[in-house]
Formats: sequence, structure tokens, C-alpha cells
Amino acid sequence: MDMNYQDRIPNNIELGANRTLQRALEHWQPAFLSWWHGLGPSDFNAADVYLRTATSVDAKGWATYGFVRMPEYRWGIFLAEPEPDRRIGFGDNFGQPVWQQVPGEHRSTLRRLIVTQGDTEPASVEQQRLLGHTAPSLYDLRNIFQVNVEEGRHLWAMVYLLHAHFGRDGREEAEELLERHSGDADNPRILGTFNEPINDWLSFYMFTYFTDRDGKFQLKCLAESSFDHLSRTCKFMLTEEAHHMFVGDTGIARVIKRSLEVMAEIGSQDPDAVRRAGAVDLPLIQKYLNFWFSSSLDLFGGDSSSNAASYFAHGLKGRPDEPRFADHLAADGMFALELPNGQGGVKTEHIPMRNAMNEVAREAYVKDCQMGVTRWNKVIERAACDFRMTLPSPRFRRSVGSWAHVPTDTAGSIISKENYEAHLTDWLPTEADRAFIRSLMKGVYEVGKIAGWIAPPDRGVNNLDINYEYVKFH
Repeated sequence: MDMNYQDRIPNNIELGANRTLQRALEHWQPAFLSWWHGLGPSDFNAADVYLRTATSVDAKGWATYGFVRMPEYRWGIFLAEPEPDRRIGFGDNFGQPVWQQVPGEHRSTLRRLIVTQGDTEPASVEQQRLLGHTAPSLYDLRNIFQVNVEEGRHLWAMVYLLHAHFGRDGREEAEELLERHSGDADNPRILGTFNEPINDWLSFYMFTYFTDRDGKFQLKCLAESSFDHLSRTCKFMLTEEAHHMFVGDTGIARVIKRSLEVMAEIGSQDPDAVRRAGAVDLPLIQKYLNFWFSSSLDLFGGDSSSNAASYFAHGLKGRPDEPRFADHLAADGMFALELPNGQGGVKTEHIPMRNAMNEVAREAYVKDCQMGVTRWNKVIERAACDFRMTLPSPRFRRSVGSWAHVPTDTAGSIISKENYEAHLTDWLPTEADRAFIRSLMKGVYEVGKIAGWIAPPDRGVNNLDINYEYVKFH
């Protein structure tokens, strides 16, 4: 599929042949740019940033690098290549041809799924809008801007679907995506995690590792959809999502590496001594991990869900990597779910597999998260430090599902509410912890320099030197 860069809106959907859709999107574009200037990255619109821009959607090369000012970034609409004779891969309509148009009976449900996914994209830009002022290096500044412009493009992807397939309702939903704002008391973003403030770079790395990873799994589920345009849109979005998680994974690893270097320099693993030396102690990194991992778990929804069962049955939203499963109907299978028994213990309840689809995705997500933790721990182990990072139990600090508001420790054991509240300061960042992290946040914009609380990256962007001038100011 050819990219058309001549239109105001770059695309590979032959937008020029659909004048009605093109006019509708061109009408939405100024509102998007107004939102970007008002709630996008603060005060960096005049900088030239070394960014990656989509130029094709095939496996051989889907990006080109060059300097661009963010408001001039070529946001566009790109779908993965169509799969000839693609068939529905799961649910009651398994094996039938996929849909090129939205079936009337699924119109409202698909619109809600698309709006919920679309709402997360501008939300994260809003959460991160001030972080450019405290970037630890030009490399990191460039990376957050890359994440931001791609989240903006992912918003475009969902808005295209709303405009192209949902008529007036879709156009109104697209406008409302720019009217809700992260953390707004009156009109917040739809999902709770996307209203959490991100005031420091450790939170940013945790968000891009854990919360963007939830996005990966949601996109994987939607990429299985019987609605082919949604599937193809999400498949291309997944290509870009990988970079966001890379930023988080390597960012956390670099903070850990620098902490270990400081411990070696001062000859002490004492957290207070590490902080006095200007680095982040490992127990504090663990607290941030606990916060963002537990918050991101809620994004999958309830562990037993009639909505999830309906999405699967009707072919709207599948399991991540559906082809890996042997049974694509999941009509008769059961899922063993561990629940609180109401008496301080745990019971096992068997629920229909279709009702457990959120939990199936959540379990795959937890395994994926663990891979990074294992890598970080190998770095810690090589430094002869006895501390280890751990994922808290999926039961810990939940606000959604069977374990919502059930007090547990980080290992998942049910404890009294008093005991839980007494230990929260041991498990989650306190205001003093956050204040310390903020005290480290000082912008470093000199070529070849980096903040003292984080190690340099192992390699630069697109085979460039790590000390390349990735952002040029005027």
C-alpha cells in the first residue's frame, strides 16, 4: 500500500478518493493541532527534533529519520497491509470472512472499544507534557518526544475509524477525545491510570514499561478483531508501541545501573547514603514499580466479565496472539480463578473461559512484565548486590475485579485493613519519596552530558552516537 504524502493528512487509505471523509478529517485537524499546542509537550514547539516518521507499513522499512519541529510532524493514517481472504479467527463466527463494514448490531460496542483505546493516546501526552523541562539528556528528550508524536498518531488512527465507520456519532466522539483531559476534575480521561500525574522521569519510565505494555496487549486483542479496519489499524500501531516499551525498559535499567555504580563508589548499599550521593536507591525504584504495575493491572477490567465474554463470542476482541490457542471457540472450557473467600482466605472458582478473557490477557501481560524484571535483576546480581526487584502479586492494591479493595501484602496474602494501611509507606512511594525524586529532576541539554542519577544508554538512536545532538534549540 502506497503512502500518500501529498495530502494534508498523510495516509495509505486513498483518502483523496473519499472527499467526504477527507473534509471531515481536515475539519478535525485544526482542533487536534490546537490541543497539541495547548496540552502537548510544553515550550518545545520551536525545537528541531530527530524523529522517526512512518513512510511505509511493510516489514522492510516503515520509518524514516530526520529533524522536524513537532507541530509540523506528519501525523497520518496508516493501516497494515490487508491479508487476502482473511477469516474471523475466534468466537461464534469463526472461519467466516472478516467484516469490511461495521455490523449494525455491534456498532455501539465497537465504537465504545475504539473510543476507550483512543482516549488513552492523548491522555499520556497530557500526563507527560512538562517532562521535557527536566530531561536527563538530549537522548532522553528526543525519546519522550518520539513517544508523544506517536501517541498523537495513534489518536489519529482511532479518529479515522470513528469518522470513516460511525457517522455522526463517530464525529462527535472524535471531538470529545480532545475535550476530556488527564486529571481534569470535571471531565477526566476514561481510565483511572491515565489520570495519574507523571511529574518525574522515573514515573515516565515506569509508565512506558508497564502502562504502555498494557496498551500493547489491548492492541493485540483488538488486532484479532473481525472488523478488519480495526485489526489492520492496531497491527500497525503495535509496530510503534514497541519503542515506547523499549524506552521504559532501558530507562529503568539505566536508573538501576547508575544506583549500583554509586553504591560501588561510596562503598555502601544504605538507601539514605545512596540518596545523599544523588542516586535513586533500589527500594525506592521497587516502590515505583509496585505503584505503576498494580495500577496498570486494573486496565484489563474485571477478572470475570460478561462484557469480555460477549466481545469474544461476537468476534469483536480476541485474546492476545489468538493463533497460539488450540480452541478458538472457547465455548466449553473453564478457567480456575482464585478469589477471596470473605473469611481472610482464598477459594478457587471455575468460570466459563469466555468470561475469563480479561484474566487470560492479564496473565500474559504479567509474564511479559516479568521478563524485564528478570533482566534488571541480572544487572543487580552481576554487581554483587543482594537486592532483587519483584513484581507484586496481581492481588495487591487492586481497584477493579474480585480483589478490588481487598487488603493484601505485596505477596498477595490477605491482611487486616489496619496492617495494610500501616505498611503502605513501605510498599508505595510516599510524598517524601516523590519529593526526593523531583529534587533530582534537572534538565540537562548540553551535548554529551547526562544527569547524575541515570546511566548513559548503551547505544544511540538509528546507529548514531549516544552523544549526538538529538534536539536542536533555536
